[in-house]
This record gives sequence, structure tokens and C-alpha cells, in this order.
Amino acid sequence: MVDAYVYIISDGTGETASALVKAAVVHYAQKDIQIIRCKNVRTDLQVERVIDEIRERKGIIAYTVVSNPLKKKIQQLSSEAGLIAIDLLSPLFHGFDSFFGTVSDENKEAGLLRMVDDTYFKRISAIEYTVKHDDGKDLRDLDEADIILVGISRTSKTPLSVFLSHKGWKVANIPLVLNVPLPKELFTVDQRKIVGLLIDRQKLSRIRRNRLEKFQQDPGGDYASLQNIHSEIEYATEIFKQNKRWPVFDVTERALEETATEIVKIVSRRMGIKGETIF
Repeated sequence: MVDAYVYIISDGTGETASALVKAAVVHYAQKDIQIIRCKNVRTDLQVERVIDEIRERKGIIAYTVVSNPLKKKIQQLSSEAGLIAIDLLSPLFHGFDSFFGTVSDENKEAGLLRMVDDTYFKRISAIEYTVKHDDGKDLRDLDEADIILVGISRTSKTPLSVFLSHKGWKVANIPLVLNVPLPKELFTVDQRKIVGLLIDRQKLSRIRRNRLEKFQQDPGGDYASLQNIHSEIEYATEIFKQNKRWPVFDVTERALEETATEIVKIVSRRMGIKGETIF
């Protein structure tokens, strides 16, 4: 038999209140306590219906609501019903107000924490997708990418992909290998997402030589030779000419952030995405 009902009232998901309540009820292990979460409560009518249910069960209320009118409604109806209602957020706001010597915003936005959480999880999902789709490793769900980068080795495909993924963009990158056809999957996705990358051959030769030396490999082979790089760039240029819908960025003297910003702007404009200024 249930000894007590603890009702959580929240204007968001109620995760914050739930964590606090669960931490507290651990100290009442001898009691059979049922926790009921009422989330996205944002109107007086919703509050009235919840309080009616709690009154019938003679429960206790813990709430995380940022709207002052809604808080007053909960306090008023709880008092009239003879119920205990615990405001979990106000003491925290009062403490911060005292510390910062200011008054927190009276018009706080309901569900703001959920919005932050959504942004966080979107970012994590983007990072996971991008890592999985680095260097053409996985092409099965290429259509889920927000941006697809195509370029020869060492044209900043991976650094750009990772940087963009931390801003919430799912990025796949496909290597251009001399005389090797691009995967057919690339031509079945929305071509507006695809961006080509080029670089000056002298700069690329230095980058590749430095990389080989860093890993104690011979820098004198084809990988860093100007002749081979020239052939690769010619091949990439020809591919880009054949696919005129792909905008091409020269990354030679551009900072990573600058290139990323330009890529986001042009892809967002082509895809009709609003609010593309994410940097």
C-alpha cells in the first residue's frame, strides 16, 4: 500500500525536481512513496486539475516553475486545499540574487532548461554522427547529414567537420582519391548540402611533409610530392567542374572558423534554413 504520493509540478520536463525529490526520499526508505511527475504545466487550468487530483490523494507537492503568476497560483490553491507545496527554485534564485547583488529576471521563460538540454543533445548527436562519418567510413545514412565536405587529403575536411559538429551540425566528409570514382551514395543525397574543398599545392605539400615527418615517415614519397599533388588537385578540380552545384572553398589562407562560417552561411541559404549565424 502506498504511504505517500509526491507530486512534481514543472513547467518543463520535471527532471530537475525529480532528481531532487528522489535524493530526498532515499532517507524515508521505510515508506512506500510514489512519485508522480506532472510536466509542461503552464496554465492556471492545468494547475487547478493537478491540485484537485493531489487533494484527493492527500499528497505533497514539489514544484519547479519559473513563472511568478503560476507559482502564486500553485501556492494559493495548495494552501486552500491544506496541502504542503515546496518551491524548489525560489531559494536558489534568492541565493543567487544575493550573491550577484541583482534581481533575477521576473519574466523567466518556462521550459528554458529543456531548451538548453535539447541544444546539448543535438550537439552530442551531431558529434557522434560526424565521427562515424569521417573520411567516408559510413555511407549508409549519408542523407541525414546537414553538410557534406568533399576534398583531397589534408584539405581540413576532418577539422572542419569536428568544428561544425560542435555547433550542432551533422557533417560527413568524403575523400577525393586520384582516379577513384566518388561513391554513388554521394549523388543520391540533396546536392545542396555538398561543399568542395581545395588548397594551394605548395601549401598542401608543406602540410603533408610536416605530417609525414611528425610520424617519422619518409617525406620524399608521392604523398607530399608536388607532381602528385598537382595531379590530385587537377582531378579534384575536374570533379568539381562536373558537379557545378557544389560550391568550392579554397582553404589555403583561411582560418578554420572563417571557412566554417562561410560554409554554414551558403548551405543554410541553399537549404532555406533560418538562423544560420551560429558562431
